Amino acid sequence: MKVPLLDLKTQYKSIKKTVDANIAEVMESQYFIMGPKVTSCEQALSEYTGSAFSVGVSSGTDALLLSLMAEGIGPGDEVITSPYTFFSTGGSVSRLGAKPVFVDVDPASFNIAPEKIEEKITSKTKVIMPVHLYGQLADMEPIQAIAKKHNLLIIEDAAQALGARNEKQHAGTFGDYGCFSFFPSKNLGGAGDGGLITTQSEEKYQKLRKLRVHGSSPKYYHSMIGGNFRLDAIQAAVIEAKLPHLEEWIEKRRENAENYRRLFRTKGLLESNNVLLPEEIHGRHSYNQFVILTEEKHRDALREHLKNADIGTEIYYPVPLHLQECYNDLGYKENSLPVSEKSAKSSLAIPIYPELTSEQQEYVVNVIDNYFQSN
Repeated sequence: MKVPLLDLKTQYKSIKKTVDANIAEVMESQYFIMGPKVTSCEQALSEYTGSAFSVGVSSGTDALLLSLMAEGIGPGDEVITSPYTFFSTGGSVSRLGAKPVFVDVDPASFNIAPEKIEEKITSKTKVIMPVHLYGQLADMEPIQAIAKKHNLLIIEDAAQALGARNEKQHAGTFGDYGCFSFFPSKNLGGAGDGGLITTQSEEKYQKLRKLRVHGSSPKYYHSMIGGNFRLDAIQAAVIEAKLPHLEEWIEKRRENAENYRRLFRTKGLLESNNVLLPEEIHGRHSYNQFVILTEEKHRDALREHLKNADIGTEIYYPVPLHLQECYNDLGYKENSLPVSEKSAKSSLAIPIYPELTSEQQEYVVNVIDNYFQSN
């Protein structure tokens, strides 16, 4: 049986008429850059997330970069964030000449450990950038308290967490800025790159809108230096077509996650500690990824075993940022952030997409069980 890590073709078939109609509308209008489709998409996403304002941008990476630019972050400034994340979290800080300061993560959530943040705050610290990794909310209440105490901004990296929420609010609405990605593999993916910034501040919103078009308003009159960070109208058309289905897709991911738990328990893989499953700690997990943990000595061999059985997997992320070659000058050494390093060596993502069948899930768990039976 073939079980891909993600099956976008099946998803597309289920919404093809709506997506194609939205794209055709853009093609007929020949309005490809910004325009009404981008505006209506932004409004729909503001309503979904509960944010006052939304700004469509060119990617999740650019959402982070633009948020930092809007606050004038640059050389001499420090941004506290997680090392166990996609590269753009730290890379966006470095691109502006600022310094990423990495804080280790909580072993249960994979997100930045709030109790370790204050010891890293200096007079140069300007921003805390928590990551809602894999669709699990970071522990935002203590992070908000720390930011308020030290007069720091919060820029949420919510690239993987659209639809994650607690009983009060959605990811991306806890801080000054929320940054999302519409990369095709995300829970709400476009047909290419795209991103979004949410904010509750009209002043920040107006500045973001200006910065994403080279700092101009009106056109060709530049009061500041921005960049080309626009969301394409075709991407907005695809995202807007998919958005009404997002809650259904997230709930199906959550059902698949619960089914995995049942299957792993039935096989005794949890009691034996051969496999540890993701926990839901700070609200509704949206399961952009379903990441299991196993012992470091087993992880790569298990992945190869799954590959041989035609099951898709991925390692998010094999090298934490503080140990990446490009950050050698920051002075981090092996074991300096042990939880992040252990997570990177023992984590493995298995299929969780909404169209995944129970038969496919049973096959995945049976193959994992077969590996441990023989090892």
